[in-house]
Amino acid sequence: MQTYENTIEIQNFLPHRAPMLMVDLILELNEQNVKTIFEIKSDNLFVGDNHFAETGLIENAAQTCSAIVGQTFFLDENNDVKDDVEVIGFISGIKKITIHKLPKVGEVIRTEATLSSRFDSDNYCICTMECKTFVEEEILFETEINLFIQEK
Repeated sequence: MQTYENTIEIQNFLPHRAPMLMVDLILELNEQNVKTIFEIKSDNLFVGDNHFAETGLIENAAQTCSAIVGQTFFLDENNDVKDDVEVIGFISGIKKITIHKLPKVGEVIRTEATLSSRFDSDNYCICTMECKTFVEEEILFETEINLFIQEK
């Protein structure tokens, strides 16, 4: 995989760890948008017949999208990473999904998401995100999903 500058460790914004971590690095992140990359490896849980499965693309999209909202839970008022935060999150709904092509082992996918709507309460957030996944400039996957994220 290519070397990138000014990246953010995804582990700072997600509770996921291997083998369920489907994002390698955050390339860009703000309150409305996120861009991530993920290299498809042969030992990935969602690889079969030399391709990354549909479920892997959905999980990659959900993890990418949750980084936007994860900032609320994982960063303090000085934008420093909190050490003792535990959250639970899940896809509460998929509004639409289009799979154009499955990526192959060895390819690096780039996933870009935009926050469409968000509702925050004291310890949880419900949001809707639009997300697209690419290999280079070829679009592979598009979705609009709802996420629920709650601090334990």
